[in-house]
Parts: sequence; structure tokens; C-alpha cells
Amino acid sequence: MAHAPTGAAQYLARFGEQSIACNQYALTKLGVDRSHCFLKIDEYVILCVPFQFGFKRSLFLASLSKQEMAFFQRYVNGIVGLSIAFTPSGQQEPIKFFIRCTLSTIGQMKGRENVGLFVVDYKATPDDLVSMLGNFLESQDRIRTLYDDYGKTMIKLTPEISRIIGYNMYATITEPNKEGKRIQVYGLSSKSIEHMEAPGAEVRAPGTSVAYQLFFKKYRISSAGSIIQAETLPQGLVRTTAQIAFSPELVEIIDDYWYTARTAPSQQAAQ
Repeated sequence: MAHAPTGAAQYLARFGEQSIACNQYALTKLGVDRSHCFLKIDEYVILCVPFQFGFKRSLFLASLSKQEMAFFQRYVNGIVGLSIAFTPSGQQEPIKFFIRCTLSTIGQMKGRENVGLFVVDYKATPDDLVSMLGNFLESQDRIRTLYDDYGKTMIKLTPEISRIIGYNMYATITEPNKEGKRIQVYGLSSKSIEHMEAPGAEVRAPGTSVAYQLFFKKYRISSAGSIIQAETLPQGLVRTTAQIAFSPELVEIIDDYWYTARTAPSQQAAQ
């Protein structure tokens, strides 16, 4: 009877072909030490930053002139060393890796002069690294499920709830090629936002593409949006409802809020 894979093997079975885009959120959650990430190519040490993590292949960015990129082409398909450190949340000592890799390609990052893109294939991926990446992807699966669940209920951002949720009472809306404008958010879910603007503000047509920034104590949320409806109230204020794109940071914040809301009554009862 075949046994289900466990440990690092289970993550390779589930996520082995997936990759992680190394945005600010992912780097923070993984605990990447950006001061300790470099490629050892022959006798050269190149400080770099992660661009995309995979279980078999990863991409890194480094500041290189065109002449340097041309020089390092001679090492393509050769063996290089990747040194990288992680300090996961709750852990004091970093986890350091030195991984033998094949340098697959070097190229200039599109639209970024003097930024080189290194593609490396691992000779063997350490189990601890597999587990760290797998844990992150597993948590993202959970967050995507919560994104759907928390999209069904709007949170009314009263001053008290704003305090509990950690909202700093500051948000902006921006349209392409226009300056951002401050808004007053009074309703929020993982999938939608309700807000007010001062008299004289534009009443945006349904379907208009916008971008939001919301400032919380835990994160600054940036999310693309699309207007659902907008209207001018009798007082002259403009009330707008929009749908917003998936933001793992926002889902985390809302999950923390609903957890607090669920546990508060039981804590009061215990007292």
C-alpha cells in the first residue's frame, strides 16, 4: 500500500511546479534577509535580491552594467553558489543556506537599465527550504479561501472598529494619469470598499479603473479596483462602491478582526 508523502516531500508533490513572486509581502512573510543574499560566481560575489522563488529554479536581480552582464555570460551553464538567509517570524536565529546551482541564463531585466536577471537551477533543494516555501504557499491557499468568505460581509468602519482593526483613518483613490485624492472609507470587505468624497468630487462611471491605498498599522494596502456605483448625496458628498482585487495583506487584517470579534464575547464571559 502506497503511503502519502510527508514533510518536504508533500510540499514538492503539491507545489513543486509553482513559484512565488517576491513582492514585499512575500519577502516579509518568508523572513528573507536581504543583506545576506548573494551569488558566488567563480571568485566573484554578487549581491542580489530574490525576484521569484521556486522549488527547483529561482530568479534573482542584481545591479550590473551592460559590460558586466556581457562578462558574466561566460559562466552560463556553469556551477555557481547561492548564499541566502531567512529569519522566519518568531525565530531569533536566521536559517542560512548555501546551495549549489547551475547558472541557466543572465539577461537584462525588461525596462530596467543596469539590472541583471539571473536564473539559477538548484542541484538539490534543501528540505528546510522546501518546507519554508511550502508553508508559505499553504498559507496563501488558506488566505484565498478566506478572501471568498470575507467578501460576503461588509465591515462598517466606525471609529471603534477602526481602532480594533488598526485602520489609520487615511486612504486615497487614484485614476490613471491623475493625482490621488483622499477618501473617507466607511465600509470594507476583502472584495469591496465603500467610501465618501467631499462635495464637488467626480462621480465615476461604473467600470472605471481605479487604485486604492489604505493605511493600517500592520500594512499599507495597495489594491486595484473597479467602480460598481457612485452617486451624489443630498448634502453634496459623493458616495462610491467599488470592487477591489485580492490583497493577502487585507485578508490577514480582516481575519484578525473577525477572530477578535469572535473571541471577545467568550473572553468577557470568562471574566
